[in-house]
Amino acid sequence: MAFKAKLVTAKEVLRPIEHLRRYSAPVSGAIPASKQKYIPTSGTYPKGFLATGIHVGVKPTNIHTPDLALLASEVPCSGAAVFTKNKFQAAPVVISRQVLQRCSGEGIRAIIINSGCANAVTGKQGLEDASSMAHAVDECFQNPSKSTPPPQQEPDSVPSSTLVMSTGVIGQRLPISKILSAIPTAHSSLSSSHTNWLLAARAICTTDTFPKLLSRTFTLPSSPGTTYSLAGMTKGAGMIHPNMATLLGMLFTDAPIPTKTLQPLLTHAVDRSFNAISVDGDTSTNDTLSFLANGAAGGNPISSLDSEDGKAITEIVTAFTQQLSQLVIRDGEGATKFVRVRVTNSQSFADAQKIASTIARSPLPRGGSTGENERELRADGWE
Repeated sequence: MAFKAKLVTAKEVLRPIEHLRRYSAPVSGAIPASKQKYIPTSGTYPKGFLATGIHVGVKPTNIHTPDLALLASEVPCSGAAVFTKNKFQAAPVVISRQVLQRCSGEGIRAIIINSGCANAVTGKQGLEDASSMAHAVDECFQNPSKSTPPPQQEPDSVPSSTLVMSTGVIGQRLPISKILSAIPTAHSSLSSSHTNWLLAARAICTTDTFPKLLSRTFTLPSSPGTTYSLAGMTKGAGMIHPNMATLLGMLFTDAPIPTKTLQPLLTHAVDRSFNAISVDGDTSTNDTLSFLANGAAGGNPISSLDSEDGKAITEIVTAFTQQLSQLVIRDGEGATKFVRVRVTNSQSFADAQKIASTIARSPLPRGGSTGENERELRADGWE
């Protein structure tokens, strides 16, 4: 019996490996060439907002990558947020919700975010750490010339005007002294430049392979001669499934939107964007998406979403959050396909959302899309 031997080259052996999807950015921190197209080279950012991202070393293994972001307004803002519906909510979620409740969404000045540690499942000490981060930022605005960090404070010692977010490893305590010592440095490096906005977007990343940042300008019917700006950043690559997931997001605008309008506006937009995406079907403990509006560009306050301006801003913000949330899918852990589920002729938005979510989580269409088989799914009967 004769056998034929085939010589296999090293290139042929390694070819399948070339198509493997990295689950996190390369150790060097370099952004994959295929993702460079998603990173803006310039931006149009809202008046009165400043940003920065600095290196703290929250994780001991991080020796140079920014991991503390600070975004702030030069004037007090209206603030709104939506949070995870996970029953186990991380300390930053609890504190940020309390901040908004205490001030009824008025007078918010900043958002402080660390990556590398989620400050989740950390008990009372975790709450104190999250509160101390917010207080430290408040102190920077109250005493801008002070370069030393304030002492760690009890969670309810003074009202706070700063929202706090954390993302990273669950079950570990923050290196809080290191973070508090770095906050004055972050405050002093705030800037409106595109470079600083991009640094902030980079600082909130964990397993993301690229920073996710968008900005745009717009006008409103009542003030056609006034140009407004809207900016947003987000992070997330794994544990992505409604309602949100291991996901943080921040929106900023210089349009005059009172809190009573801002909260329903954000909820409407998120239901049609960040709450309509899925990577792996898992949810998380830290999800937060906030929206700050400082009115620095002037114009008439948008007092109702039913007004002409209200309808216009609803359409603008919803489309913007959809674009921003899609960047999360583009960077999904293990994802090789971008699939959009479209539901038509549904009796209600809630019904359509439930149908689309069912399809997105099902192994059947997932397997079909992975195999690149073109199919039409009829969800009502799965015909």
